Amino acid sequence: MLIGYARVSTTGQNLESQIEHLQAEGCETIFQEKITGFDRRRPQLEKMLGTLQSGDTLLVTSLDRLARSTHDLFAITQKIEAAEASFRSLREPWADTTSSMGKFLLTVFAGLSELERNIINERTEEGRASAKKRGVKFGRKLKLTPHQQDQVRTMLKDGQSIRAIARHFNVGVATIDRIKRKTQTS
Repeated sequence: MLIGYARVSTTGQNLESQIEHLQAEGCETIFQEKITGFDRRRPQLEKMLGTLQSGDTLLVTSLDRLARSTHDLFAITQKIEAAEASFRSLREPWADTTSSMGKFLLTVFAGLSELERNIINERTEEGRASAKKRGVKFGRKLKLTPHQQDQVRTMLKDGQSIRAIARHFNVGVATIDRIKRKTQTS
């Protein structure tokens, strides 16, 4: 069965053109959604991937309607392959896993995706190491200053409730509880 997937990024955009192209190609079912590609939660995409069966072909008008990066494309095509289905893009004829050349090219893109991800990770680690050398602190800023944390410890020793202390400092109960637990383990 030929299954279509159509997506637009914003509510101002229109799905009609994609749907017309997919219907003209013979898609029996078309999953459609209006959601940004940056959103990892795309319900119709997930539903469509869950319905793919052996021998089905997923058809999109363009790769950018399906994935926002080579990494995303590789992850999606892996799911398609696991369902023993195939994939084809109308705008990018090379993206066609129904042919040997298409499978080869997607494998090359998968390798490029992994290389891209590794380079990004290396650069991130280098940046973090450099920032640490310069004394940059990572993580959230503390809600309470060290002096206020000492006051919390004193208030806890005096028997005041966590909730009362949290209200006093205008912070969440979890903040006071973390200070309490840290004090107990020290």
